[in-house]
Amino acid sequence: MAKTVVIRAHGGPEVLEIEDRAVGAPGKGEIRIRHDACGLNFIDIYQRDGLYPMTLPHALGMEAAGVIEAVGEGVAHLKPGDRAAYAAQPPGAYTEARVMPAAQVCPLPDGIDFETGAAMMLKGLTVEYLFHRTVPLKAGDTVLFHAAAGGVGLIACQWARSEGIRLIGTAGSEEKRALAKAHGADAVVDYNAPDWPAQVRALTDGRGVDVVMDSVGAATFEGSLDCLRPLGMMISFGNASGPVPPVNLATLAAKGSLQITRPTLFTHIAEHDRCQQMAQHLFDKVGSGAVQIRIDQRFPLAEVAEAHRALASRKTTGSTVLLP
Repeated sequence: MAKTVVIRAHGGPEVLEIEDRAVGAPGKGEIRIRHDACGLNFIDIYQRDGLYPMTLPHALGMEAAGVIEAVGEGVAHLKPGDRAAYAAQPPGAYTEARVMPAAQVCPLPDGIDFETGAAMMLKGLTVEYLFHRTVPLKAGDTVLFHAAAGGVGLIACQWARSEGIRLIGTAGSEEKRALAKAHGADAVVDYNAPDWPAQVRALTDGRGVDVVMDSVGAATFEGSLDCLRPLGMMISFGNASGPVPPVNLATLAAKGSLQITRPTLFTHIAEHDRCQQMAQHLFDKVGSGAVQIRIDQRFPLAEVAEAHRALASRKTTGSTVLLP
């Protein structure tokens, strides 16, 4: 049996329940993993509150790290006793142990501890696809990155610095702006200021940024378009402030023939080989010291509701982990 966080209805943190669930043996293409740490992400909140509906009841959680206990037929890249980490479908990572598909579970290098592994997979793989697979970026390009002091943001600040990319961040407090700058942001503006798009424009001498990477959503979307240079790319990859309303495509033409996309990590990692390649790129960044994973909050699994409240209220910085 394994203690597992489940929801039986969509709603606030109060719908989160912990129950004992049988784990069982892995089938073909599956593994059984015992978790040492589980990651916390905004997608967990979207699934809990129904923005991303699920068939209920359902377990929650998209990333974790631990030790492989058993492997099913056809699994060649993992064996019992291996250290491993993942960000993967289906939800169910908020648990002591689980059986799950093996394809997106990755061998974890010995130099990366379990808490770091759990804190970095979904966020780090997100940064990997944003910088390397969504739009071609090169040294000297300028990126606007919203929520630059969050778990994804602090990884992005360091990643950009390691690639010679200028990152202008946004954050909602002086403390968070200082944190983003300390991790590699070239400049950071307050997205609560009414003139923040003009501030970003000024930082680019009026040209505009090459790419916007926006996980905030409704609150920053319109302003983000005003920060882009002609033919620039808007990457909307999250909805922390609520979903982006419908967009009039003519607006993109009027603002400079802008491009826009709404990618997801799970599309990028759907193929086993590509997922493993992306994970290795992330492990190399962390192993080299170019990217350090900052864990600022730790909660026992039993306090998962409080962890959700902290993340939703934007009181957190860096990454958050749940400890089974």
